[in-house]
Amino acid sequence: PPPPPGSPKPPPGKVAALVEEARAGNQDAFSELIRLYRHKVYALALYLTGDTQDADDIAQDAFLVAYKRLGEFRAESEFYTWVYRIALNLSLNMQRKNVRRRAAPLDDPRVTLAVQVDAHGDPRRAAELRVNYSRLMAALDSLKEPMRSTVVLVSIQGLSHDQAASVLSCSVGTVAWRMHRARQQLAEVLGPQPPVAPCDDDSGLMRLLPGWVMSGK
Repeated sequence: PPPPPGSPKPPPGKVAALVEEARAGNQDAFSELIRLYRHKVYALALYLTGDTQDADDIAQDAFLVAYKRLGEFRAESEFYTWVYRIALNLSLNMQRKNVRRRAAPLDDPRVTLAVQVDAHGDPRRAAELRVNYSRLMAALDSLKEPMRSTVVLVSIQGLSHDQAASVLSCSVGTVAWRMHRARQQLAEVLGPQPPVAPCDDDSGLMRLLPGWVMSGK
């Protein structure tokens, strides 16, 4: 599973150097890139598929594809957004194979991971969050693509609109419009929610809740 949110970002210069070394055939450099970004790719796949095994397979396949296509990577792009695009496509392909969309039960692995981060060891808070997050996941899963992927990238993964546009191969304006419509639709499904104060090291779901509260005002 991925490490808790709040992990420090690697310096851009270090990533660029690792990419160049990997392109030159240095497998240790590519292994370091995997170490730096695998948890992000896994988390993206998990939120899109809702299945830990699928997410693990997608994360592995995404880096395998990236390694084979290193020659296609353009230095003006960010390495992790490039890998995100690969993982996103693999996740959507997985969804198409599993045509029947899964419900979001109380044992949803996405909910379990978020509760572990946000409950801070408080059993009562954990129970409340589990119920609220299960409702939130069901609402998120009701969104159609590519709106759902946009929400996952921006609100849960924390990408900027520019970065999400790069991953999704669309304009920044399209990302902004999808987020606006998604907020409206989620607010309609979830109804009024008590405000929650976000923290710097909380999960993506904790950061998602206040946005829907504010959007409904």
